[in-house]
Amino acid sequence: MKITETGFDGLLIIEPVVHSDSRGYFLESYNSDVFRKEGISFAPVQDNESKSAMGVIRGLHYQLRPFDQAKLIRVIDGKIMDVALDIRKTSKTFGKWFAVELDSENRKQLFIPRGFAHGFSVQSNFAVIQYKCDNLYKPAYERGISVNDPVLGIDWKTDQSIALISEKDLNHPNFRDAENNY
Repeated sequence: MKITETGFDGLLIIEPVVHSDSRGYFLESYNSDVFRKEGISFAPVQDNESKSAMGVIRGLHYQLRPFDQAKLIRVIDGKIMDVALDIRKTSKTFGKWFAVELDSENRKQLFIPRGFAHGFSVQSNFAVIQYKCDNLYKPAYERGISVNDPVLGIDWKTDQSIALISEKDLNHPNFRDAENNY
């Protein structure tokens, strides 16, 4: 695996080695030994998958402590613009966001440590996203930040006239007003 730093502490792009031939391909998307050797503390306990249509924007989601989650995001089919927002108050990148294109062709993954809000926009007809989490989903600790917060100015690479955003995500507070115990 090739691991690339992003300039955000702990936020990493992970590129698996892909073995391809006329039959198809094989890749190792996660290996605890490799992560441990690279100094990445991550022990997934939940595996999620979602399918979304073109124009869907989901986010920005996170869970409060003690149920905060690190995530390893990958795209099984399609293409997304994946966004991680640093909500760690003592971080030098607090309030800044990072975006990367993840798709089923480049097979890049994004490792998002605890203390980030996460979201994505679908750039293809549909996208199937799979992500591992190191803590279980706890609805009472779930929070969100508006994907349209003008202060953040996130470029979702999506025509806003076709953007599909859930009512729940549309009602998230802006970054400055969001509950945050990091």
